[in-house]
Amino acid sequence: MYLSFFGIAEKPFAITPDPRYLYLSARHADALAHLVYGINEAGGFIQLTGEVGTGKTTTIRSLLARAPKNAEIALILNPRLSPGEFLLTLCEELGMGADDSKAGNTKELVDLLNRYLLRAHAQGRRVVLIVDEAQNLSPEVLEHIRLLTNLETETQKLLQIILIGQPELRKLLAREDLRQLAQRITGRYHLDPLSRLETAAYVRHRMRVAGATADIFTRGALREVYNVTRGIPRVINIICDRALLGAYTQDLHQVPAALVRRAGAEVFDQDLSPRWMPLLIGGLAVAVLVGSAALLWRNGPERRLPGHSGASASAAPPVSVAPASLAVAPAVAPSPSAAELSAGGSAPAAPTPAAASAPAPTFAQILAMNRSGADTDSAFAQLFALWQAVYVPGRTDGCSQALAQGLRCLMQRGSLAQLRMLNRPAILMLSDEAGTPSQVVLRALRDDTAQLQIGAQSATISIAELTRLWFGDFVLLWHPGGREVRDLSAGMRGAPVRQLREQLNRWSGAGSNASTSDAFDGSLVQLVEQFQRANRLAVDGIAGVETQVALDAVLAEPDSPLLQPRSAQQASTRGG
Repeated sequence: MYLSFFGIAEKPFAITPDPRYLYLSARHADALAHLVYGINEAGGFIQLTGEVGTGKTTTIRSLLARAPKNAEIALILNPRLSPGEFLLTLCEELGMGADDSKAGNTKELVDLLNRYLLRAHAQGRRVVLIVDEAQNLSPEVLEHIRLLTNLETETQKLLQIILIGQPELRKLLAREDLRQLAQRITGRYHLDPLSRLETAAYVRHRMRVAGATADIFTRGALREVYNVTRGIPRVINIICDRALLGAYTQDLHQVPAALVRRAGAEVFDQDLSPRWMPLLIGGLAVAVLVGSAALLWRNGPERRLPGHSGASASAAPPVSVAPASLAVAPAVAPSPSAAELSAGGSAPAAPTPAAASAPAPTFAQILAMNRSGADTDSAFAQLFALWQAVYVPGRTDGCSQALAQGLRCLMQRGSLAQLRMLNRPAILMLSDEAGTPSQVVLRALRDDTAQLQIGAQSATISIAELTRLWFGDFVLLWHPGGREVRDLSAGMRGAPVRQLREQLNRWSGAGSNASTSDAFDGSLVQLVEQFQRANRLAVDGIAGVETQVALDAVLAEPDSPLLQPRSAQQASTRGG
């Protein structure tokens, strides 16, 4: 209804879990990384919990989109089942074609699953079971799930299990009779609601994905969204959708705070007036009462009788009251007492007003002031300089110039978590509130802030603000060491394979007796998997470009540009 009115292509606040709209706050990005790691890690349980509406199901959908090719995932959304029904549903999700009549024979179903998992393991496939709304699992079903983890080979578990649920899941697994299952949980993670800054970034992010080119929610409205929703994404979607509809019906092209409060009042069926409103009304009432009492006391009949005992001949003359506009005067330093002067003290110097310091410019202002340095040529020149390479504007494209100097480009759409993993400076494509594109260089990445280079200007920006301006497109440089860049996998031979093995031997701390074979054999597959697991990459045993970039960063020379410096201990950590 309101799409064309606001100039957007689709509803930005639909409550369906569309991965395109996933806003990766720091907590959500960490949770997703835990789940991706859980898919690739063998054995045990991964537990993800969060309050209703905090984005658990959307995180699952994003996980499915990022699952490695060798992962086979069974997703159970309705776990209110008997043990036999649960096992039968698992078989159906894996496409095993189990007969419904087997629902009463759990042993036959478990044997069927065991044979299937052994075949998948022999073919190099990982089988993962994800159970959503796991707080609804009965203790009997949980016990059968625990027994599924006993399906294993001599070296690893055959089934990885991820339990997703509300906080009640933690209470359920804390039961004494489920302690054996709780002991097998290798990773626990809890999704908290968004912070105030993250809430504003979340709203802006969804509007941008829907096609908005300017801020439709005012700053006051964004603050009110957090006050009403307390940062719960599902509630944010409902309130913002209702607020957009309200603005449309009133022919307003921006959503003010009042409309957000009204939308909240409709959704929650209660008054959501600002918190200061009752205080203001109460204060005004008290002021009226006090003023009325003072007026009555001053103008009462006993005050008008001559010679009244309350009057005094020596009373001070009446003091005239200055108008309200003149009532506030500059503070004057008190004069020193006679005792202080006679004691040899000197009068203190009158305080001088401090010079007003100009507020620091915002990142948007810095970007606007340095717009000429936020183009492609300037960004590549800055990135090349970090690698002590030379970029010539207008000659050829940046990646061709990098190739001529022994460097390679990696151009992708990803996340900050991915950039942390690759650990190399990158050109980011930003889009400000007006939709103006800019290209800046990400030079450093910390927990809460990022350092950006815009031409000759350096700026520090919060992760929340960076997420609002950046939609995932980046270009980074890395050093392949002279070898041809291509995916390396089992069965291949040649110098690139030997170089990969030598690098992994250095990373693992292998001694002089380590193999230097140029064949990509089983031992090299294991080394690749160890490295991928240690660095939270997709564990597939294939040395793709991302694995090679991450390995290059881990083994980087001291003067090599990194987003986050690695200690020597980290660089030589053995895979586990």
